[in-house]
Amino acid sequence: MPEIRIPFFKPSIDAADVEAVTESLRSGWLTSGPNVKELERELAAYCGAGFVNAVNSCTAAMHLALRAWDIGPGDEVITTPYTFAATATVVIHTGATPVLVDVRDSDANIDPELIERAITPRTKVIIPVDFAGEPCQMDAIMDIARRHRLKVLSDAAHSVGSNYRDRPVGSIADATAFSFYATKNMTTGEGGALATNDEALSDRVRVLTLHGITRDGWNRYAAGGTWKYDIAEFGFKDNLTDLAAALGRKQLARLDHFNEQRAHVVQRYFANLRDEEHLTLPGFDEANHRAWHLFVVRVKNGQSPVHRDQVIEQLADRGIQTSVHFIPLHYFTAYEKTGRWKRGDFPVAERIFDGAISLPLFPDMTDEQVDEVCGALREILHP
Repeated sequence: MPEIRIPFFKPSIDAADVEAVTESLRSGWLTSGPNVKELERELAAYCGAGFVNAVNSCTAAMHLALRAWDIGPGDEVITTPYTFAATATVVIHTGATPVLVDVRDSDANIDPELIERAITPRTKVIIPVDFAGEPCQMDAIMDIARRHRLKVLSDAAHSVGSNYRDRPVGSIADATAFSFYATKNMTTGEGGALATNDEALSDRVRVLTLHGITRDGWNRYAAGGTWKYDIAEFGFKDNLTDLAAALGRKQLARLDHFNEQRAHVVQRYFANLRDEEHLTLPGFDEANHRAWHLFVVRVKNGQSPVHRDQVIEQLADRGIQTSVHFIPLHYFTAYEKTGRWKRGDFPVAERIFDGAISLPLFPDMTDEQVDEVCGALREILHP
């Protein structure tokens, strides 16, 4: 295996992050505690939401929201095939049916016109996905939802720190799920959160997050807590640890800085590659503020002398790590087995996937590293 010269991603962890986790260890609070509460408060203020529930993943946040809305068998949830599998898998875990509609070629986000056509009397929720950090067309989506009395659960795994038309992601949809996975713009290692302005939703999600235990049970090991609690309904085990939240609080405080650094890297990619005839560069809406989570180029396989897969292999041979976001959901065996979709059903998503390469992008990436990636790309695309 060649030495990794430029990783696909490198987390930005500093001494303050390490100290925060160390302090949490010394405090004796290892599971959900004061850092979780403070992270929820700070994130709510940051994204303009009335309430935030910190949980152990974005997947959990989406699943909990659907369960709190009583989504289940007989219901349909509209989302996109161009996403990580969790977006549709959480729908399946509720017993509801995911309904997939294609994306827009410009930004790989769900097409609002196709959402409207897919609505049936069984539709209950729309889950738009902010691909690579670019917010979906939320005005159009929220209008559709209101006219049809549907809920909107925004999968914002890629877009913490993004704004749609000067409104923070997290303040627009009925509920918004964030990811703090290791590769995301801010991290808790593993973790996520649900943001909403609906207090009743937040309260029920809090009960469902920890076995269905009522509020009295959350504090049972704190000073003045009681061993007496009730199980109000059958819940899950999705809470975030205080260790993770301690890291998350420090990361959130530097999120804007991280996103500025990412934007600098992206600007250099555009400067280097804007004239490359064999690539399509990412599209974005200048009316939005995009927190760049990914920089995805598309190889024009029809005209390029080198296919996307060969480009990835040759970059790897040079020690440059890349990834592909995403393999369309209906390509996976588990989804094929449902018999609901086949290849060719979502031509835009499939076309984007065929050429997609996610290039290295992380806050500490240097200009020299960006230039090296771009130089290697040009050499590979022009053999």
